[in-house]
Amino acid sequence: MNWHSLPLKKIHELLGSSPSGLTSIHAKEHLAQYGPNELEEGKKRPWWKLLLHQFTDFMILVLMVAAVVAGLVGDATDAIVILIIVFVNAIIGFVQEYRAEKAMDALRHLAAHTAVVVRDGQPSHIPAVELVPGDVVVLEAGNVVPADVRLFEVHNLRVEEASLTGESEAVEKHRDVLSGDDLPLGDRKNMGYKGTFVTYGRAKGMVVATGMNTELGKIARMLQEEDTETPLQKRLTVFGKKLSYIILLICASYFTLGYLRGEQPLLMLLTAISLAVAAIPEALPAVITIALALGARRMVRQNALVRRLPAVETLGSVTYICSDKTGTLTLNRMAVQEIFSGDALIPLSELNRYKENEQTQWLLRAMALCNDVAESNDGQPLGDPTEIAFSVAAKDHLFVKKNLEKDYPRIAELPFDSDRKCMTTIHRDGTGFVAFTKGALDVLLEKITQPSEAKKWAKQGDEMAGKGLRVLGFSMRRFEQLPIEITHETIEHGLTLIGTAGLIDPPREEVKQAVHECKTAGIRPVMITGDYLLTAKNIAQRLGIVESENDLVVTGSQLAAMSEKEFEEKVEHIRVYARVSPEQKLNIVKGLQAKGHFVAMTGDGVNDAPSLKRADIGVAMGITGTDVSKEASDMILLDDNFATIVRAVKQGRRIFDNIRKFIKYIMTGNSGEIWTLVLAPLVGLPIPLLPIHILWVNLVSDGLPSIALAAEPSEKDIMKRPPRPATESVFAGGLGRHIIWVGLLIGLVCVATQKVAIRLGAPHWQTMVFTVLSFSQMAHVLAIRSETRSLFRQGLLSNLPLLGAVLLTCALQLSTIYLPFLNPIFKTEPLTLYELLAVLGASSIVFVAVEVEKVFKRKRGT
Repeated sequence: MNWHSLPLKKIHELLGSSPSGLTSIHAKEHLAQYGPNELEEGKKRPWWKLLLHQFTDFMILVLMVAAVVAGLVGDATDAIVILIIVFVNAIIGFVQEYRAEKAMDALRHLAAHTAVVVRDGQPSHIPAVELVPGDVVVLEAGNVVPADVRLFEVHNLRVEEASLTGESEAVEKHRDVLSGDDLPLGDRKNMGYKGTFVTYGRAKGMVVATGMNTELGKIARMLQEEDTETPLQKRLTVFGKKLSYIILLICASYFTLGYLRGEQPLLMLLTAISLAVAAIPEALPAVITIALALGARRMVRQNALVRRLPAVETLGSVTYICSDKTGTLTLNRMAVQEIFSGDALIPLSELNRYKENEQTQWLLRAMALCNDVAESNDGQPLGDPTEIAFSVAAKDHLFVKKNLEKDYPRIAELPFDSDRKCMTTIHRDGTGFVAFTKGALDVLLEKITQPSEAKKWAKQGDEMAGKGLRVLGFSMRRFEQLPIEITHETIEHGLTLIGTAGLIDPPREEVKQAVHECKTAGIRPVMITGDYLLTAKNIAQRLGIVESENDLVVTGSQLAAMSEKEFEEKVEHIRVYARVSPEQKLNIVKGLQAKGHFVAMTGDGVNDAPSLKRADIGVAMGITGTDVSKEASDMILLDDNFATIVRAVKQGRRIFDNIRKFIKYIMTGNSGEIWTLVLAPLVGLPIPLLPIHILWVNLVSDGLPSIALAAEPSEKDIMKRPPRPATESVFAGGLGRHIIWVGLLIGLVCVATQKVAIRLGAPHWQTMVFTVLSFSQMAHVLAIRSETRSLFRQGLLSNLPLLGAVLLTCALQLSTIYLPFLNPIFKTEPLTLYELLAVLGASSIVFVAVEVEKVFKRKRGT
């Protein structure tokens, strides 16, 4: 129902009420009909279901099966380690989902607890939950609006609706009927909305919607939509399935070959199962969690607080960043941009050149004196943002209010009201008086003594407004004696216009560079704002978001008029959305996602919560953000700065690159173990490794260096390449081929070491194979630090944690060989110097081979 466009009489008929409100009997009937004025919660999952849900991930199920199998074949240590990893990951996932469900609770807390309602002709305080459509509520400064109301009695009412509409300033309300069914919420100035805040004045309004039928209720319903999976979760699910099929194929082939060779079926079955356990990268989930946690810690230092760990990596996949304007792209601080003094349009930065002009001086005096700005103890201006902007501009040009008030003390004032659209302050000026009037330019033009100049002033005002500036005029009038009655009729006429000033919330200086970085990285920035179209377009052009005719700028009304097909065709070309509703924000996210894009959405208000939750990564504002937006988000910007998102995207890309390196390292190592176990019997050699050797390599050789890879610096071109396609496999870019051929190389080197050692009669051949396998992995991890750059170009010291992990792993490996009390545990024997040197030489083959691969990659430019 478009309550804003209906006459009050029609509303009274529809709701069975009147300006004197409902009777208690009618209120009870309406309560039974409409239900209580509260937000309903969707069906909440109990905590134990949330916990069990964590064990349904495919990779986790594979690990659990591996743990059971390991226990059945007597490998209790491996089974325990796998189960610990599974449970730690489940607890982390449970905590994150539990916290995500708190968004609805925060939304409920926004609602008013009590309301002043007129029932039976008398005002009374009742719980807000008992309000019903047709009730008349009384609103005063400091109240939270308890339901959606149509205002019918208004006295200078201003309502702060930023959390619901994105409007940065308190909105002046009135009682008049509005035309246009598709008016944005911010333009429905005869309405008050549940959860918004009265900052000034008083009013009466009739309740037209309660509970889930309010605008806040619609947002609550949208918040109950299902969450989306992150790119990492999608990729790991696919990875887990592919890995399981590969392992099953290998184990089946191993069992079949052994059976055909005449081996005992039971022995071959147990060996094949052991091989499957060895092939499962049980450390991978834990290593990825650690990498994400370390990335999140780094992001906090850059003012980005991550609430859901997978979101850290999601940033690296983002193709669109949909950002709010106020406070994120801009400073959230109104500032005077330029002034017109009747002769010239002057940018504020050039005003010093005109300070000798008498009219300019009077304009600066008016800007300094005609306001109610006060100073805090620490010298900061306090008051209305627009008035602060005028006061600061005057002060910057040495027209300081407290100094001027010594010569021009204020003796009277006519406060601003929404009917007059202006305010006046009256000051003593020597033996006479001067009045300064500030207000809407069209209003002042009706009160001036120079009507012949009105056209010039109006034209200049229109030009300034066309740039997206908010334009206000300043005028003055001298009095030898003041009228007996100081009213707007006796003071605000016969004015002399002395200037206009254009204000804007200016863009942050660092954001322009951040937008450029986005575009270089293949990410498209989009502005979504509750502000007016011209203002939004001005800021977007200055920041480089809008650069050509193909970059479209649309309003919420234009968006509503588009068909679904038309929107689908245009959504990738729209760069600015102005005055959009919460449903439209949500549809923008869905529209981009339907085109295969990964979307980051920023927001600070209640109106942003549904789109924050739906986006692939929702980014809330830490300074201006509401609790609702923070609870619905994946990440919080502690400085509310767009540039921080771009830095976070760089971290996200770095983290995904490093996760690929973990997978490359761990899976190549596991591949090497499999090839070693498979190839040795095929060439007539005994089983080269014992279960304790496989377990040691999986836990120590795989674990420490892979964790240290999280500290690997980002590649130099990380923000010069496009985002990863959403459908791209984790094995893309040759990673799968690398795992197979380098794993085969490790297997061949191990089997060759075994064959040569046995032929030469070396009694320690199994210890040599065990050490070659471990050291080959150390050589491999050093070689894969970069996709294309040589280790010698990077330098060994550029990742000290990894260097330390490699040295520690080598030391631990040598301790299993040379410490006598460890020999019986690991079934090892000390190697001679020549045997150790042979092992080191064999292990270095892998390093050389991978470095050669990188040479070919550099030549191909990939």
